Amino acid sequence: MHRKTMLLASAFLARAVLSGESASYPSMAPLDQYLMPVDAEIALARSAAPKSVSDDADVMVLGREGYTIAAKGTNGFLCIVERSWASPTDSGEFWNPKMRAPNCFNAAAARTFVQIYLMKTRLVLAGKSKAEILQATTSALDAKELPPLEPGAMCYMMSKQQYLNDTGKNWHPHVMVFVSGDVTKSWGANLPESPIIAANDPEERVTIFMVWAAQWSDGTPGPPMVH
Repeated sequence: MHRKTMLLASAFLARAVLSGESASYPSMAPLDQYLMPVDAEIALARSAAPKSVSDDADVMVLGREGYTIAAKGTNGFLCIVERSWASPTDSGEFWNPKMRAPNCFNAAAARTFVQIYLMKTRLVLAGKSKAEILQATTSALDAKELPPLEPGAMCYMMSKQQYLNDTGKNWHPHVMVFVSGDVTKSWGANLPESPIIAANDPEERVTIFMVWAAQWSDGTPGPPMVH
């Protein structure tokens, strides 16, 4: 189970793809397949976190020109529905048009970590290939054109309606914490009987730690974990 959840974590954001995808998507589908009606996308984005958090959050939605603010909040959180290019570029589901991953990021993550995904989105909409997207984001990180990850960056992924990939589907409600660099070993993550689950994402230069939640954001019970 540790290996499976580790591989799920590396593609969330976000970020959630298994190494052995059940299907492969070699190229981008027509853009319409990735879009949603605005009201439906706002509702799905807000479902990432409990209402006490998401009701007062900013919400961004995806349009033909990129993400824009559709609802303005007051608590510093940002709710957004990630599409499949939140996955690493070597994922077979990088272009999966079915992926809808609602995230609700705190202010530290919204100012920093989210900016990588928004840059990837702009590149996707400009028609760039996976290789070009990886090269551009790597160069931006090297040149410090993207902001460094702030301490305390985290997000909620507790939507019962999330679709993370063709294998994991909606998986489990959880919270993610982002830490710069590869710090998996220093936290003792993914070791036998360790309660800490983590995955290093070298493309985004971050380690993602996951905390399982017992309930979905609407308060209904989540599926039991199998150990």
